Amino acid sequence: MEVIFGVIYHFIGGFASGSFYIPYKKVKGWAWESFWIVGGIFSWFIVPPLAAWLTIPGFADIIKNTGIEVLGWTYLMGLLWGIGGLTYGLGVRYLGVSLGSTIILGLCAVFGSLVPSVYYNFFPKAGKDTFMMMLTSHWGQLVLLGIVICVIGIIICGKAGTMKEKDLAKNKEAASENKDYRFGLGIFVAIVSGILSACFNFGLEAGKPMAEAANHVWVATHQGQGNFLFRNNVTYVVVLWGGLTTNFIWCMILNARNKTFGDYTNAKTPLLKNYLFSALAGVTWFLQFFFYGMGESKLGNGASSWILHMAFIILVANIWGLVLKEWKGVSKKAFSTVIAGIVVIIISVLVVGYGNAIK
Repeated sequence: MEVIFGVIYHFIGGFASGSFYIPYKKVKGWAWESFWIVGGIFSWFIVPPLAAWLTIPGFADIIKNTGIEVLGWTYLMGLLWGIGGLTYGLGVRYLGVSLGSTIILGLCAVFGSLVPSVYYNFFPKAGKDTFMMMLTSHWGQLVLLGIVICVIGIIICGKAGTMKEKDLAKNKEAASENKDYRFGLGIFVAIVSGILSACFNFGLEAGKPMAEAANHVWVATHQGQGNFLFRNNVTYVVVLWGGLTTNFIWCMILNARNKTFGDYTNAKTPLLKNYLFSALAGVTWFLQFFFYGMGESKLGNGASSWILHMAFIILVANIWGLVLKEWKGVSKKAFSTVIAGIVVIIISVLVVGYGNAIK
């Protein structure tokens, strides 16, 4: 049952992440940097401490009593992840919700799931899975197989992207509906985003002492045992404030360069709706972390938890891509190729889930 609930929580988090960009499409008359940072203030600055306050007694004291080294590494990983999150938005803009999310999160899944186990291979820690443990155990081999299958799915979806680009070049009507689509620039941004977005998982590892402190408080006050569902909410505060720092600086630079500071008060745009939709996008984005933390408390923060979460996001984002008709005007071959890629990624989720279940 622990595994089942863990998978369910990861699916809910994946649905939130795969859906967060949809409200941004309802924002009218604002530049990308304007609605991105408004949403970001909610997802990285306002909601994380609110969620921690609601779920973890004395969360501020836990942060205050944490060593400077732990806080520094957690915040640094948040800064790097923030660059990944920033370029995620650009990747989705240039490649579309489905293709952009698939490539970025697929790369993020691979790096985020493997690097911690490699790290613990060189710096062992009790209770942490090492890469050698995975290589020499049946469950670990299945998880690694699932990761390989996920990579194959990413490659297939990438092939579909190149086919889409060629089809749009021939179809002017479809190209006009996909006016921001730029495969070359999008792929470069997606690679940068996919690698740096994995730093979020590293941030959770760096901030683990805070989560363990929250878990200790829960066990002591409830006279219980096991893992506290919301223990990661205190770690999120530090990681996400690091992400906010990166995104805020870059968006302010873009506001100044593009002279778009007036967006926030431009009465010619539907200001109330723009703020509401941006806030909705930001809150939805944070929900992915909220439910990831719940899933991680059931499955552990190893390769299984990370790749399940990423794969569910990829699945949901591609479904939204189909709903939003991002593949309208492309050939049946290109459409069939992206569907095949989605199916392969779903198979990878099942393989990883089974490997974790028999651990």
